[in-house]
Amino acid sequence: MKKALITGINGQDGSYLAELLLDKGYEVWGILKRNSVAENQTARLDHIFSQLKLEYADMTDMASLIRVLQITQPDEIYNLAAQSHVRISFDQPIYTAQTVSIGVMNLLESIRLICPKAKMYQASSSEMFGNNIDEDGYQRETTPLDPVSPYGCAKVFGYNLVRNYRNAYGLFLSNGILFNHESSRRGTNFVTNKVVKEAVKIKLGLSDKLMLGNLGAARDWGHAKDYVYAMWLILQHDEPDDFCCSTGVSHTVQDLVEYVFGKLDLDWKQYIGQDEKFMRPEELDVLKGDCSKAKNVLGWKHKYTFETMLDEMINYWRKYYDK
Repeated sequence: MKKALITGINGQDGSYLAELLLDKGYEVWGILKRNSVAENQTARLDHIFSQLKLEYADMTDMASLIRVLQITQPDEIYNLAAQSHVRISFDQPIYTAQTVSIGVMNLLESIRLICPKAKMYQASSSEMFGNNIDEDGYQRETTPLDPVSPYGCAKVFGYNLVRNYRNAYGLFLSNGILFNHESSRRGTNFVTNKVVKEAVKIKLGLSDKLMLGNLGAARDWGHAKDYVYAMWLILQHDEPDDFCCSTGVSHTVQDLVEYVFGKLDLDWKQYIGQDEKFMRPEELDVLKGDCSKAKNVLGWKHKYTFETMLDEMINYWRKYYDK
């Protein structure tokens, strides 16, 4: 039986990946960062909690990572832990750098010392591209990186470290450059789930206003279930490599709002406002990915569309408030 270790197992991606790996017969270990709200920490894992093996550690504490690797001796490691909110990274740039940059270095050094035969997947991000986009309107593995946020900068550092350790030490380390991926398990301070949840509340008379930031920002949104399958495929490949995963279709925040409010028979203009606190000091205008390499090499293809993803999220929140 293969053993997998997931950092950030209690997040959106970690929970879906844990489900996938359990279905494939893995022994699944996860790292939790201790906090004082323990009863909510594993909410996304409640339905599979008894099947998991969990250990406390922190990406900024290399000794704790070494301890967990010594205990687990994993075949595969999926590094999904991060301070992952881009807007918040402007408010907490040092913490973001410590977890997203130095955290990767701590994990890579731990792997090199304890389990160098393990395969590792690094969750890189389309935020690394910034506003660089190729002439055909897409971003891909060869697009120059030019991040426009502390989060994006930190991800570039981690991405390059993975490539450096791969080449310097012959380790099986791969980057997945994932574009935005969502679900009802996404934190509700992220715009997709925030919009869906609040729109349902407005429909039910539980709220009457939704404040957002830049309605013109365009993103390539897919479903997290599709993207965690890509993570797994990346580590099943014969050689370590870097892959973009995306839908190839971009929508603005306004497109998102119009679709969700339209599905609920609401006029979005009556309820949407804008607040400067949700604006980024430096904006990333458009993300749209070309995942041809992942399709051709790994055989990966997304199943969800922008619309089917949002329909699922709307249904989730309707059922949630109908309880």
